[in-house]
Amino acid sequence: MAEGLMQKLFPGRIYVRSAGVRQGKVDPFVDAVMAEIGVDMGKHRPKTFEDLDESGFDLIVTLAPEAHHKALEMTRTDAMDVEYWPTMDPTLATGSREQILNEYRTVRVQLMMRIKKRFDWSPSAAD
Repeated sequence: MAEGLMQKLFPGRIYVRSAGVRQGKVDPFVDAVMAEIGVDMGKHRPKTFEDLDESGFDLIVTLAPEAHHKALEMTRTDAMDVEYWPTMDPTLATGSREQILNEYRTVRVQLMMRIKKRFDWSPSAAD
């Protein structure tokens, strides 16, 4: 979600890639809540840290403790900032489809707010 949100807010302006500690699967709930705001995740494929060339990044933002520790370990000799943004894991949500989607929407909104604040987004930045 974070990569899709960054690309929506800063199209072509900020180089962004997302990865996890383990190889994930395409999540249809992510696709659904991102489509609600006009972000097509159809071409996105989950990647691991090892799939990325981490030397090209100035900043790594992690959303889970395990990812944060992995990022710190991988970058300990690099001049790269690593930030931890504690984020609820919506894949743990239970209940009806709508209840699960609401948990994903909550995460989407929280990430959107955090991204806008951290990267000084303004409506003109998306132009």
